Order: sequence, then structure tokens, then C-alpha cells
Amino acid sequence: MVENRFEAGVFSPASNERDIAERGDWSDQRVVDELERGMTGAGPVIAGAGGLLDILALGEWVHAGDVREALGVPGAYAGPGLPYALDLLAHVTGGTGHLPLHADLDDADEPLRLGKVSGERPPARYIGDGPTLLRLYAGRPVDGASYELAGVSAGELNIFGE
Repeated sequence: MVENRFEAGVFSPASNERDIAERGDWSDQRVVDELERGMTGAGPVIAGAGGLLDILALGEWVHAGDVREALGVPGAYAGPGLPYALDLLAHVTGGTGHLPLHADLDDADEPLRLGKVSGERPPARYIGDGPTLLRLYAGRPVDGASYELAGVSAGELNIFGE
């Protein structure tokens, strides 16, 4: 995003796979250094896009969780940024017309409403914690997590298509 290397101006899982393949022989330190530079530079680019890159902001937050998980950091997808990531998830899923879901979060006082109610499908329901909900929407493994999901399959929630 910072280097504006999107395919036809759009991020895609294929472009992500290409980037991963290009870095296959890099050292771990080189990958972490590039990630840090990219995440540092991403904020101003995302903020200046007027909402068009909000889904990428969420993706950057998820990737940071991926890195923390790979490094064995407890609560990799949690932390002080979680409420902001959940708000961004609600904004992104509503703006893209994603299927409706009512989330009763263990770690929030108020339910979170995701997606867009269209009348075609009643809202699905999620009961569990915020980090697991984000993992589901990001297509990340949720092995061992305690949650309930009704009216939708985990795969239908994935917003990144990975």
C-alpha cells in the first residue's frame, strides 16, 4: 500500500501471495524490518484515502496479530487496539454490505452489529470474545477458542478471501 503496488489499484489475495513468494528467501529480521517500515508509513496513506482503504487498515491490524502470534506473544489479536479494530470491522462490513451479524461480545458492554441488514437474510449471531470474532472475519484459525456461531458458517464471515 505504501509503495502503491496494487494490481490495477486494488489489493487482492493474489497480490498478497505474490508478495509472500517474493520474500521467501528473506531473513526473519528483514521481513520484520519491512513490516515495521510499511506499518509506520501505512497510517498516513490510509488516513488520506477518505475511507477507501479502511479494509486495509483492518488488514494491517490483523497482520500485526499474525506477527505477534508467530512470535508467541499471548493475546496476539487482543490488546488496547481491540476496541478500535472492532469498530473498524463494523464499519467495513457495513460499508461492503457483508451479511448481517449480531455479536454479543464477552469483553464489551454493548452488542456489536456487523454487516448490513437487507431483509434477504436474518442476522446471524455470535457469542464469544472480540479477538476470536476478528480472527473469524480475517479467516484466521480459531482452534481451541470458545464461541458460538449461529445462522452462518465461519467461512462466510471471511472478508479478506484468503
